[in-house]
Amino acid sequence: MSLLIVSLDNTILNVALPSIQHDLHASVAGMQWTIDAYTLVLAALLMLAGSTADRLGRRRVFLVGLVVFAAGSLLCSMAPSLEWLVIFRMVQAVGGSMLNPVAMSIITNTFTEPRERARAIGVWGGVVGISMAAGPVIGGLLVQSVGWRSIFWINVPIGALALFLTLRYVPESRAPRPRRVDPVGQLLVIGLLGSLTYAIIEAPDAGWASPEILAFVLLALASLAGLLSYERRRREPLIDLRFFHSAPFSGATVVAVCAFAALAGFLFINTLYLQNIRGLSALDAGLYMLPMAGMTLIFAPLSGRLVGSRGPRLSLLLAGAAMGASGLLFAAFDAQSADPLMFTGYVLFGIGFGLVNAPITNTAVSGMPRAQAGVAAAVASTSRQVGQSLGVAVIGAVLASGAHATATTDAFLAAGRPAWWIIAGCGAAVLLLGALTTGRWAKATADRTAALFEDEAPGHQPADARS
Repeated sequence: MSLLIVSLDNTILNVALPSIQHDLHASVAGMQWTIDAYTLVLAALLMLAGSTADRLGRRRVFLVGLVVFAAGSLLCSMAPSLEWLVIFRMVQAVGGSMLNPVAMSIITNTFTEPRERARAIGVWGGVVGISMAAGPVIGGLLVQSVGWRSIFWINVPIGALALFLTLRYVPESRAPRPRRVDPVGQLLVIGLLGSLTYAIIEAPDAGWASPEILAFVLLALASLAGLLSYERRRREPLIDLRFFHSAPFSGATVVAVCAFAALAGFLFINTLYLQNIRGLSALDAGLYMLPMAGMTLIFAPLSGRLVGSRGPRLSLLLAGAAMGASGLLFAAFDAQSADPLMFTGYVLFGIGFGLVNAPITNTAVSGMPRAQAGVAAAVASTSRQVGQSLGVAVIGAVLASGAHATATTDAFLAAGRPAWWIIAGCGAAVLLLGALTTGRWAKATADRTAALFEDEAPGHQPADARS
């Protein structure tokens, strides 16, 4: 249910963007910030929330997250201006950061057998499909009948029910050795993500060569350099860089960024096209997106079963091929100009995105000791949010710089073509990484990485001592 309200919030918001733009007099950059203010804060706080839950209790932190997320949703519905909406979206994100990684940690500690865990993750990931299918239609109905503010109300009753069920059924759990808080690493992550996204979103208006944008690019580079240097020397870092010695883990991280960047860009560009260019209502635009959402709903649980029975390789290869083909249809064949071709592109993207979610999490946590599974899952969740932030920032920047004259269909299609090539490239990256990081060599790197952490476990005897 926590994944449902977080995912539903994103898909519903996309349908409401044109209405928000009109009501609050927002620019393209303003619409980007309504999405990225949420995903950026979420990405920056996920690791902190995961380690806090390990220390204070996963159930306790999960309950606090539900309350804060619901309260943030109510505040969003009352926002008097775009600036306040962005601030309240950040409040929502603080609560959201305490939900999904903590829920995943509960799942990975409940289902210890690899095949059962893969199936459980598949069911959990299938909720994304439900939200994808329901979000555009529910959002369209609410926006058209009540107004865009009502899209935030739906989180309150679902959050309240989740709160009751958590109190009733979810047992408290903690990590045997909770990780220490890493405030310096946390600040460096915030500096990196915030400055990079700001530079990408504001560059079309300010200019890439402007002192303001150059300053934020330099801040992003400095934050990245500081993060890599500091985290390598810290005993219990926010992000343990040794995780990336595992090819499956590294691959899952980059796949998550690429797949969710493609999703965020796909939803952003299609919402603007269907409502601002074609002139469809919010409900009709939501219905147009149903082929994509329906395929995600069908293929997400299938992917979980496929990963459980055959491993992540096939799911990743099929996902990358389908997402890449979808982007190619729009980029090279102007699929938006003809409904049959456009719906084919929607179906392909839905199949690809439905297949990609389960292998991301399963690949990230498989091979890791159970004590590290929560941290590994939090990195995977962070990568998803980073991908969404970058997807909206980059695709929005491409649209804004390519056409201030997006009032006509031809102008919009021309401006959007580079964006579709980026989405196609993200699909190709998923395909390539799926092939490279799921073979025998990749598994050997995961085993070596897991051994590094097992040798540090309390009471663990090194291999040479045992022999």
